[in-house]
Amino acid sequence: MPCPSSCPPGLLALMAPGLALMATFSLPSQAGDRRALPVEKSPGVKGRTLILLDVNTKSPVRIISENFLSLQLDPSIIHDGWLDFLSSRRLVTLARGLAPAFLRFAGKRTDFLQFHNVKNPAKSRGGPGPDYYLKNYEDDIVRSDIALDKQKGCKIAQHPDIMLELQREKAAQMHLVLLKEQFSNTYSNLTLTARSLDKLYNFADCSGLHLIFALNALRRNPNNSWNSSNALSLLKYSASKKYNISWELGNEPNNYRTLIGRSVNGSQLGKDYIQLRSLLQLIRTYSRANLYGPNIGRPRKNVMALLEGFMKVAGSTVDAVTWQHYYIDGRVAKVTDFLKTRLLDTLSDQIRKIQKVVNTYTPGKKIWLEGVGATSAGGMNNLSDSYAAGFLWLNTLGLLASQGIDVVVRHSFLDHGHNHLVDQNFNPLPDYWLSLLYKRLIGPKVLAIHVAGLQRKPRPGRVIRDKLRIYAHCTSSHNHNYVRGSITLYIINLHRSRKKIKLAGTLRDKIVHQYLLQPYGKDGLHSKSVQLNGQPLAMVDDGTLPELKPRPLRAGRTLVIPPLTMSFYVVKNVNALACRYR
Repeated sequence: MPCPSSCPPGLLALMAPGLALMATFSLPSQAGDRRALPVEKSPGVKGRTLILLDVNTKSPVRIISENFLSLQLDPSIIHDGWLDFLSSRRLVTLARGLAPAFLRFAGKRTDFLQFHNVKNPAKSRGGPGPDYYLKNYEDDIVRSDIALDKQKGCKIAQHPDIMLELQREKAAQMHLVLLKEQFSNTYSNLTLTARSLDKLYNFADCSGLHLIFALNALRRNPNNSWNSSNALSLLKYSASKKYNISWELGNEPNNYRTLIGRSVNGSQLGKDYIQLRSLLQLIRTYSRANLYGPNIGRPRKNVMALLEGFMKVAGSTVDAVTWQHYYIDGRVAKVTDFLKTRLLDTLSDQIRKIQKVVNTYTPGKKIWLEGVGATSAGGMNNLSDSYAAGFLWLNTLGLLASQGIDVVVRHSFLDHGHNHLVDQNFNPLPDYWLSLLYKRLIGPKVLAIHVAGLQRKPRPGRVIRDKLRIYAHCTSSHNHNYVRGSITLYIINLHRSRKKIKLAGTLRDKIVHQYLLQPYGKDGLHSKSVQLNGQPLAMVDDGTLPELKPRPLRAGRTLVIPPLTMSFYVVKNVNALACRYR
C-alpha cells in the first residue's frame, strides 16, 4: 500500500509490505477534517494502535518569541495587599524560573486604576493605620549580598511568618469584596502610589521579567476621547526612575458599556492609541517603547467589529495585536471538562478569526493571546488550580505556537481567583511545574511532525477525535544539558489507556530523555501536587527550585504514554539542521 503524501520517507522502512490498514492522524496544529481514513483491516493484524512519529528537522515551520510563555498580575493585588509581598525571595525565585518572559500588569480593574505620586499615604496622614505594617514593609527589606540575579540594588525580602499569616487573613476578607464586585460588575477605584509602582517594577526587574503596564482607558473627556492627564503623570514618574516598561491602554474595551454604560468604538480606540503613541514619543525614555493592544475579549461579532475599526485607524501603531480567551465558565466547570477534545479545539477558530482581520489591515503583524486561563469568573478551587487544568494549558501552548501566535500571557502568576500558578502560601501549583518544564525544554523554533499508524477499523460515520496531542520544537538553547540539534516532543494523552509511539525516520534509534508529569497523592486529577518521573515536585528546603531530572530511555525503545498524562521527550543528538543555528 503506498504511503500517504504526508508521510516522510523515513516511515517507509518501518512499514511491512502487505499491511492494508493505515490511517493518517490529524494533528492539533492542523485545522480541518479529523476523520480516520475508511480502510479495511487485513486478516491477522491486531487491533492495537501503533503510532509512527517523525519530525521534519530541516527547517522550522514557525519561530515564536523567546518570551512566548509570559505572565500576568491582576491589579487586584493592590486591593488585597499582595503587591506588598512581591519582593519575597520565594516569589522572586519562582518568577525567575519562568524567565525570560513578559509580566503584564492588567486585568478587570485596569480601567479603575489611578496613579498618585505619593510615596507613603500612611505617613502623610500623620501616623500608622491598621495596615501600617504592610505599607511600611520596606523597613524589613534587606539588600541581599547574594541577590538571586546579582543585580545591583535588587531588593529581596524575608517576611516573618506572622506577617504572612496576617496578610492571608486580610486577603481572605478582601476576596469576598472582590468577588462581590466581579459578580455585580461594579468596580471601585484603585490607587497606585509611586511606592507601589516601585515594588511592582522591583519584582519584575529582580525576576528577569519585562514589565508591560496597561493604562486606564476609561478616563474620558466629554467628547469621549481619552483623558491622558493621569497616564502622563505615571509616564513621567516612570521615566524619572528610568524604568524599562512597555505599555497598553485599557482591558477588554468591548465590555465598557457593561462596566460604565459608555461604549468606545474601534475607531475612537484607535485614535486613543495614536494619542498614547504621541505621548510616548514626547518622553525620551519611552520614545521607542513598545505598545500593545487593543486586548479585546472573545472574537464574537461585536468584538470583531471593534477590532476592525481599531485596525483601520491604529493597526500600524501597535507592535502586536492582543486578545483574550477563557475556555470555561468557572461557575459551572467540572473536572471532566478539561478532558473534552471539543473544548481544547475551541481556540483554533478564534485564532483564525483574529488572524484574518489582522492580516487584512497589517499583514505579518505579530499577534499575542493575553489574559488566557482555563476558566473565567476567577476559576474554581480544586479545578482550575488542579492537575486536570494542565491539559488545557499545555494544549494552548502547543496550538498557539504551531499557528504562529508570538506570545501567550498566563493569567495569573499569583493570587487572582484560582487560575494562578502560585498559591497564597507561595507554593507552586501543577500549572507552574508544567510551565517550568516548558521553559526549560522548549525553544522558539516550531517543527512539523508527521504521524501515521495502524489502528482498528472505525465504525461507519464515527468521528475519531484526536485525544493524543503531539507537538515538536527545537530544544531550548539555554538548556546546557542538551547540545544544539536536539528536539523536544511534548505529548498530551487524554485517553484512559496507554498509547505507544514508535520514533521513525530522523528520530529512529536515538537516546531519549523522558519527563513524565503525573498527579501526586490520592486526589488524582483534582490534585494540587505533581510528580515528575515518579518523584514529587516541591521547592527545596533552602527556597530554591529542584533539579528537573529526566529518565533516560534506551535507544530505539517505543515510547509508552500512560493514560491521562502530560509528558516531554528530548530526543538527543538528532543533529537537526533547523536547531543547530540561531
